Amino acid sequence: MRMRPTLSWTPAQDLMPGTTDLGPVVEALRGGRVLVLSGAGLSTESGIPDYRGEGGSLSRHTPMTYQDFTAGAQARRRYWARSHLGWRTFGRARPNAGHRAVAAFGRHGLLSGVITQNVDGLHQAAGSEGVVELHGALGRVTCLSCGTSSARGDLAVRLEEANTGWAPVAAALNPDGDADLSDEQVADFRVVDCLHCGGVLKPDVVFFGENVPPGRVEHCGRLVAEAASVLVLGSSLTVMSGLRFVRQAARAGIPVLIVNRDVTRGDAHAVTRVSLPLGAALGTVADRLGIPLGDGPQA
Repeated sequence: MRMRPTLSWTPAQDLMPGTTDLGPVVEALRGGRVLVLSGAGLSTESGIPDYRGEGGSLSRHTPMTYQDFTAGAQARRRYWARSHLGWRTFGRARPNAGHRAVAAFGRHGLLSGVITQNVDGLHQAAGSEGVVELHGALGRVTCLSCGTSSARGDLAVRLEEANTGWAPVAAALNPDGDADLSDEQVADFRVVDCLHCGGVLKPDVVFFGENVPPGRVEHCGRLVAEAASVLVLGSSLTVMSGLRFVRQAARAGIPVLIVNRDVTRGDAHAVTRVSLPLGAALGTVADRLGIPLGDGPQA
């Protein structure tokens, strides 16, 4: 029997309450070699909703799984219709103060790396370098048959041309870049195939139910091992793809600090969890460190 991916969790024990004290985060960054692990909560201030926070999309939306996507044309039509409409908003999102703060910390040599669970590319748009995209990037598309990679913007043009006049109104945008549409709204949507071989196109992201490439996991594991501390930003750590690195750090005695409004699955492994809005919190941290945020690249 196929298992559904982990979408939620229930704390099995009393977890420490969140604090508003940013002192430990400031001191960790001052010491350098901080590895950032970011999640959807970092991008909410850019207009991209998260999965599990207040009003999170999982309360109304079940993300597409890899198994469903590859199983049939109807599921792919549903995905690409919703994703195409969502891309019109998602692709225009810009970095917020939290992304700019992370980039500024990197420019000042305080970070050993950035791992993100997000697929929005906003860390790079803010100026962060060497970002490991744990779950891939929505801005790229890959063919499941020949492996050819292409830009999402190019696919968007092809989909516009194949669906002239198709302009439904979405109920909401989701953190994986798709939009809420009814079955009736997607029924007439036309999907396009790979230009090179006619194969099935898939966004270059790790779907729920799909494994992160082993080489990427190993690379992230090395980053954890080399870090002086791990700073989690805006992730509930519900899925194992991110939680595994928090557990690895804790086992190795590497301090884990979390900035997230709500409790997380990694709280038991952390030395502190700061419960504050991320943009304001990271701006305050930067100010205490005497680091100007700047605007950074916005491409």
